[in-house]
Amino acid sequence: MIRRTFNGALRAVLAAALAAASASAAAQAARPATPAAAHPSLERQEIRAQLSPRRYTTIASEVGARISRIGVVEGGRFRAGQVLVALDCSMQQAQLQKAKAVLAAAENTYQANRRLEELRSVGKVELEQSQAEVAKGKADVAASAVTLSKCTIAAPFAGRVAEQKAREQQYVQPGQPLLDILDDTVLELEFIVPSRWLVWLKPGYAFQVSIDETGKTYPAKVQRIGARVDPVSQSVKLSATVDGTFPELIAGMSGRVTLSAPAGR
Repeated sequence: MIRRTFNGALRAVLAAALAAASASAAAQAARPATPAAAHPSLERQEIRAQLSPRRYTTIASEVGARISRIGVVEGGRFRAGQVLVALDCSMQQAQLQKAKAVLAAAENTYQANRRLEELRSVGKVELEQSQAEVAKGKADVAASAVTLSKCTIAAPFAGRVAEQKAREQQYVQPGQPLLDILDDTVLELEFIVPSRWLVWLKPGYAFQVSIDETGKTYPAKVQRIGARVDPVSQSVKLSATVDGTFPELIAGMSGRVTLSAPAGR
């Protein structure tokens, strides 16, 4: 008797639970899709971005010489046109003086031949030869002057020294790297997004980026869209700039980008 009563109660509970589950499923089916379902990637996908300088380069020696002075320490700031590296170019200076002396002798010979030519005391070939020597001397002087100018390396833009690759009193060869420099006045964000977002993500689009190293959020704006879509990952590269000046931000920092599609997308 007790067992029949328990079984009957259990069947009643199960029947009630089944009816409730059926009603819930019907309600879920009738409920319209939410924006999160329409754009699941925007809700779940984390977009990583990295700060990079717009301009950066490696300063290298163009002549073989000893470094006499490095004007900016690693991490230091400099202005455009400031001397970054000075080389000891005593040999190049002596070669320039020699070229100037040879040019002066050639000019004297040419002027003497011109006076002799007026007196019909020198041939035309000798006169032209002395004139050619003057031209050659001027070219040698110009070449020596250009070489000497390479002994002082000036900053092509304002920025900071990212890495010092050589030391004072070190002899360097032509083409040897001396300094890595970058312009941090404008920092760019580089990140990858799904290519299907290009229907609404355009240059000028404003968004927020959270930088890990500072723990802060900054305004940013899309500047450029990559020239091609990766056919495998169906993604495209974007470049953006931080909208404003924030001294705590430096190149190499990274963070998370927050993007949201306009209504109806």
